[in-house]
Amino acid sequence: MEPMFLKSVENNPDAKGSYAELIASCKKIGAPFPQIWNLFAFKPSATQHLERWTHEIMRGPSPLSPGFREMIAALTSARNHCPF
Repeated sequence: MEPMFLKSVENNPDAKGSYAELIASCKKIGAPFPQIWNLFAFKPSATQHLERWTHEIMRGPSPLSPGFREMIAALTSARNHCPF
Protein backbone atom coordinates (compact mmCIF):
# COMPACT_ATOMS: atom_id res chain seq x y z
CA MET A 1 0.00 0.00 0.00
CA GLU A 2 1.22 3.50 -0.78
CA PRO A 3 2.47 5.62 2.14
CA MET A 4 0.30 8.31 3.65
CA PHE A 5 0.91 12.00 3.19
CA LEU A 6 1.27 12.40 6.98
CA LYS A 7 4.58 10.67 7.58
CA SER A 8 4.66 11.59 11.28
CA VAL A 9 1.31 9.81 11.71
CA GLU A 10 2.35 6.77 9.70
CA ASN A 11 5.78 6.42 11.32
CA ASN A 12 4.72 7.30 14.86
CA PRO A 13 7.03 5.50 17.33
CA ASP A 14 4.58 6.32 20.15
CA ALA A 15 1.54 4.64 18.55
CA LYS A 16 -0.75 3.13 21.16
CA GLY A 17 -3.76 0.92 21.60
CA SER A 18 -5.32 -1.94 19.73
CA TYR A 19 -4.74 -0.37 16.32
CA ALA A 20 -1.02 -0.02 17.01
CA GLU A 21 -1.00 -3.73 17.83
CA LEU A 22 -2.89 -4.55 14.62
CA ILE A 23 -0.45 -2.44 12.58
CA ALA A 24 2.54 -4.16 14.17
CA SER A 25 1.01 -7.59 13.46
CA CYS A 26 0.35 -6.73 9.82
CA LYS A 27 3.82 -5.28 9.32
CA LYS A 28 5.39 -8.35 10.91
CA ILE A 29 3.81 -10.68 8.35
CA GLY A 30 3.94 -8.20 5.47
CA ALA A 31 0.15 -7.88 5.23
CA PRO A 32 -1.53 -4.71 3.93
CA PHE A 33 -3.78 -2.78 6.29
CA PRO A 34 -6.11 0.22 6.03
CA GLN A 35 -4.14 3.45 6.34
CA ILE A 36 -6.74 4.93 8.68
CA TRP A 37 -5.43 2.55 11.32
CA ASN A 38 -2.37 4.82 11.52
CA LEU A 39 -4.63 7.70 12.52
CA PHE A 40 -6.43 5.58 15.11
CA ALA A 41 -3.07 4.55 16.61
CA PHE A 42 -1.67 8.09 16.48
CA LYS A 43 -4.24 9.58 18.86
CA PRO A 44 -6.60 6.87 20.12
CA SER A 45 -8.50 9.22 22.44
CA ALA A 46 -9.20 11.64 19.58
CA THR A 47 -10.29 8.96 17.13
CA GLN A 48 -12.51 6.84 19.40
CA HIS A 49 -15.48 8.91 18.28
CA LEU A 50 -14.78 8.20 14.60
CA GLU A 51 -14.41 4.50 15.35
CA ARG A 52 -17.73 4.41 17.27
CA TRP A 53 -19.49 6.45 14.57
CA THR A 54 -18.26 4.15 11.80
CA HIS A 55 -19.30 1.07 13.76
CA GLU A 56 -22.77 2.51 14.39
CA ILE A 57 -23.24 3.44 10.72
CA MET A 58 -22.08 0.06 9.45
CA ARG A 59 -23.48 -2.23 12.16
CA GLY A 60 -26.18 -0.30 14.04
CA PRO A 61 -29.93 -0.57 13.52
CA SER A 62 -30.95 0.21 9.95
CA PRO A 63 -33.38 -0.91 7.26
CA LEU A 64 -30.24 -1.96 5.31
CA SER A 65 -28.38 -5.08 6.35
CA PRO A 66 -24.73 -4.72 7.44
CA GLY A 67 -23.71 -6.74 4.36
CA PHE A 68 -25.55 -4.35 2.04
CA ARG A 69 -23.93 -1.36 3.76
CA GLU A 70 -20.52 -2.99 3.27
CA MET A 71 -21.35 -3.50 -0.40
CA ILE A 72 -22.26 0.19 -0.75
CA ALA A 73 -18.98 1.17 0.94
CA ALA A 74 -16.98 -1.19 -1.30
CA LEU A 75 -18.65 0.14 -4.46
CA THR A 76 -18.06 3.74 -3.36
CA SER A 77 -14.41 2.99 -2.64
CA ALA A 78 -13.98 1.27 -6.01
CA ARG A 79 -15.56 4.18 -7.87
CA ASN A 80 -13.20 6.52 -6.01
CA HIS A 81 -10.23 4.29 -6.95
CA CYS A 82 -9.61 3.70 -3.26
CA PRO A 83 -8.62 0.24 -1.96
CA PHE A 84 -11.21 -1.15 0.42
